[in-house]
Amino acid sequence: MAEPMGFFTDTTVCIGCKACEVACKQWNQLPATAGGQNTMSGDSYDNTRKLDGIHWRHVQFIEQFSEDRKDGRWLLMSDVCKHCVQAGCLEVCPTNAIIRTEFDTVVIQSDVCNGCKACIAACPFGVIDINPVSNTAQKCTLCYDRLQNGMEPACSQACPTDSIQFGPIKELRARGAKRVQQLHESGEKRAYLYGADENMLGGLNAFFLLVDRPEVYRLPPDPKLPSRNVAMSALFSGVGALIAAIIAAINFRRRTEER
Repeated sequence: MAEPMGFFTDTTVCIGCKACEVACKQWNQLPATAGGQNTMSGDSYDNTRKLDGIHWRHVQFIEQFSEDRKDGRWLLMSDVCKHCVQAGCLEVCPTNAIIRTEFDTVVIQSDVCNGCKACIAACPFGVIDINPVSNTAQKCTLCYDRLQNGMEPACSQACPTDSIQFGPIKELRARGAKRVQQLHESGEKRAYLYGADENMLGGLNAFFLLVDRPEVYRLPPDPKLPSRNVAMSALFSGVGALIAAIIAAINFRRRTEER
């Protein structure tokens, strides 16, 4: 198996140019819009709105300004599938359409996907959606076809500021930690790495340097695997079934005694 590969995204140097979005769509031949018409979102410069079946990269524009607009800042982040080490989407797929590659990345095989949408519900990051052209679930593949040929993913190659960095996960984690230290020393004490260690779903193979709470970037602070919810639901269902059986037995005994 090849060395685990992934992305380290330093949001502090993102300039919102959307070169990553364009490169992703061009390489993967994704349609510009779902319905063939591009409409303005009204949400700053963000017209792609979110990650879905045809947007595998999404640049967020987060404005933090005071009411008088005299004090504030922009937070920019190119979001993508996290390629979780413990991937909920892979866990729930009934057709084995979702696989883990030799690069430790997570890929949906469209020719095996039956469009059941189980993976959409299982993803704690809201990454996956149906591509209306193929009618199958789709998301970032970390350019699996390019990796197989020794090439860099299209998005990171196109990024002009190296906000999106591609490489071996071990190397990226060290690079990310060094960058956080650098920012702390320069006065940006809020900088930290999101998803770089094993505590979050075994580690994210696409992790981020952030300078605000995860929720500000529309990221869950503590994402969970669906199996944990399933296990808890099964427990409650079992208890409920037991209680229902006891009640039914009591009612049956009462009816028998009344006769």
